Amino acid sequence: MANAAVSMPEVGESVDVDTLVESSFSATINAPIEKVDIPSWCFTLPESEYQACSPAHFSAGATTAPDGRRMSINVEVIGGSLMIQHYLADIAEPDHLRLVSNSDVFAPAGRTKIAVIWELSVKKIDDRHCEFTNSIHSSATTELLEFLGRQGIPFEVFRAARRPISEAHNRQETPLFAKSIERHALTRK
Repeated sequence: MANAAVSMPEVGESVDVDTLVESSFSATINAPIEKVDIPSWCFTLPESEYQACSPAHFSAGATTAPDGRRMSINVEVIGGSLMIQHYLADIAEPDHLRLVSNSDVFAPAGRTKIAVIWELSVKKIDDRHCEFTNSIHSSATTELLEFLGRQGIPFEVFRAARRPISEAHNRQETPLFAKSIERHALTRK
């Protein structure tokens, strides 16, 4: 499913003027932070569990990239467009996972790419609770800008339409991801 020829965005590669959406939501995990391991959760997440976190989630799996980095592959529909995300681990610590992807987007007018940084983190609240934060930063690729240009769609119009849809999706999935991470933490040995 992953395309090995796809170049992934480097840390800091996106330009603020090309930012589509920056969205961050938090929820409480009822488990000690010492039991939470976000990379372990992400790279062993059963497809059914991923699907239960949003009606927009269709499939998920894990593999490795040619360079050996772990990869989470997520398939979802956001705003009527099918997205296939090839998330490569950039930071993978028990309390912090940062994933980067040049995500395929299948829109009615054709296929393009959006750069996405997905960042999940937890911080301790007390001995039995922690706060989970689910952050998404998506930005335009050159391919997306050319795709919009061919259709005569100004980038600002596309960004204005995409932002509320992406934020609503993140708001919906964050507490369900937190519950899933909580279950994972409490069943880990």
